[in-house]
Amino acid sequence: MRTVCLCTLLAALLFSGCATGTGESFMRAGYDFSQLNKVAVIEVSGAVRGEAAKNQIGDFLAMELLKKGYTPVERAQVQALLKEQKFQATDATSAEGAARAGRILNVPAVLLVNIPTYKEEMNMTVKMIDVEDGGILWMGSGSGRTGKTLSTILGAAAGAAGGAVIAGGDTDDKVLGGVIGGVLGGVAGQALSPQQAVQVQKIINKICVELPPRTAVKK
Repeated sequence: MRTVCLCTLLAALLFSGCATGTGESFMRAGYDFSQLNKVAVIEVSGAVRGEAAKNQIGDFLAMELLKKGYTPVERAQVQALLKEQKFQATDATSAEGAARAGRILNVPAVLLVNIPTYKEEMNMTVKMIDVEDGGILWMGSGSGRTGKTLSTILGAAAGAAGGAVIAGGDTDDKVLGGVIGGVLGGVAGQALSPQQAVQVQKIINKICVELPPRTAVKK
């Protein structure tokens, strides 16, 4: 009976985790985005912990930039150059700091990602900053499910089931206990799970739908 209940719970979470994200964006009126030959994502801040997850988010945004005709600087190169100049990540949270980072990287515009909420629901904002005047060229925001709770439950279930088989005894009880423990304990600072990565990429895609293309789209 417990196994049936657990499977029902997992199925419900899986279904809810398939919801697509929402997003909107606004740009500076009259700005010529075709002059932006290179851009760099310099910081992913907020509730997401761990460089592995931040790198994945930066890569997803870079993919959207490439679709729009921009040339994003690879994140590892961005971090190496800023570290060499003793540039602190906290400095990038201000427009002035972001502009200074852009001058170090020799790019005309930089992007800042902020994720104030990262639980089962994620909220994200992305700003493109003009290195020359520190003003916002484009800004987008979006939200959606991350699949974070589902990933934690599945990981706990797999671990508990394996332990129960090795140790023997009532498998249902041990699986259920492992799931509860995994959910309460949570997982922090790791790379995005495949489920989380899919959902986060959907959110970023929605945010960037109206990102102005650098080059005209051929039809």
